[in-house]
Amino acid sequence: MSGLALLFHELGFNVSGCDMGRNTYAEKIERAGVKVLYGHDVCHLDDCKVDLMAYSSAIPADNAELCEARRRGIPVLQRAELLSLLFDSRTGIGVAGTHGKTTTTSMISYILEQAEMHPTIAVGGELCDIGCNAKIGTGEYMVAELDESDGSFEFFHPYYSVVTNVDWDHVNHYPSLQSVIDAFARFLHNTKDGGRMFVCGDDSGVKRVLAQLPQEMKERVALFGRDPSFDYYAADVQFHCGGGLCYTLYAKGRKLGMVELVVSGEHNVIDSLAACGVACELGVPFPIIQKAMRMFHGAKRRLQLRAMCPENILVYDDYGHHPREMEATLNAVRTMYPDRRILLVFQPHRYTRTQALFDRFARVLSSVEQAVLLPIYAADEKPIPGVSSDLISAEVGKLGGQCHPVPNKVDAVEQVLSLVRPDDLILTEGAGDVCVVGDMLVQELNRRPTSAL
Repeated sequence: MSGLALLFHELGFNVSGCDMGRNTYAEKIERAGVKVLYGHDVCHLDDCKVDLMAYSSAIPADNAELCEARRRGIPVLQRAELLSLLFDSRTGIGVAGTHGKTTTTSMISYILEQAEMHPTIAVGGELCDIGCNAKIGTGEYMVAELDESDGSFEFFHPYYSVVTNVDWDHVNHYPSLQSVIDAFARFLHNTKDGGRMFVCGDDSGVKRVLAQLPQEMKERVALFGRDPSFDYYAADVQFHCGGGLCYTLYAKGRKLGMVELVVSGEHNVIDSLAACGVACELGVPFPIIQKAMRMFHGAKRRLQLRAMCPENILVYDDYGHHPREMEATLNAVRTMYPDRRILLVFQPHRYTRTQALFDRFARVLSSVEQAVLLPIYAADEKPIPGVSSDLISAEVGKLGGQCHPVPNKVDAVEQVLSLVRPDDLILTEGAGDVCVVGDMLVQELNRRPTSAL
């Protein structure tokens, strides 16, 4: 929502908004000149002289401001509906996928920035290299991360559609993997005539989506991945100890050259292939693609180094909140630091996701040396009877893992401090506010004498 506010503010509209509490995103748009109110109250409609209201999927249908706006006949749109009006008016590059869409969108945006194509950008996370999550550009292209969580990515009609992968998630909206596959097939059907679709040929879910497309659509599909038969593929991949990787990029059977990345992990190889493929299609010279990829530092909270503390202890933070994302992150960490012990602090996100995937989460937690498990971060969900972090910890116990459930973030810090050893790597993981634990740990580790470790 903060990105949407920035975009329309930059376009010259009088934009205001409200949220339940102050946060960094609200403060950023306030500094940009957007009026932000705190709490929800129908008086905001008069205070801000509202002509149109946009809302996120986190806002319940019985919200007083929404109901009053509808009663008054004020147009009300979902966030994606409003964003799609801007997106569809430009040459849209829409990036979707269960995992990796923030990084892929960020990579494409950064390449186009380096190519001086001045794109309009709307990303779910904040780009480290651009310093924002949305901006209006003067060029013809708009690059947007499109969210499948509530089905709203179907509002968009990209000229270039990108699908990184297809997996079962957001189980509160999708009752099965097949329902997710059907939604992604509908999304690809929305690709404008003459446009192209870039999809990961390695992904099993994507393969099932492609099977549902008619032959005339398949002819407009470009595959990326690790198979030499794909339109864009990576060969000779090398992962560097301490972080980073490189590979040789092939485009439509032609060797283009080496791509170097500061970010790590097999998942970033795949994400970068999607970005390079789109850039090649747009005619960006390969040396500019190389430069952008070499300079790209990722989006915030995507395996982000927070600090190196005394006794050579590293603290990383990651947004992963699905078992597949967590596995990808841990694989990257093990490649970067093969000799370090991993201490994972995990905060499950949503009751519905925990209920559906607790056994898969348990397998991930049991794979690390020590895991500290926080209560579920509810987001906008109400508790489900019998669903808690205990489901995960009990399963970890059955698998023989080392899991330490804690009731709150303060206790999580104390538990980590009792477990941590010199040369350990601490990873905070989750889509809620688990990053606060990492900040608290950095403070404690930096103030404690080394003899206390």
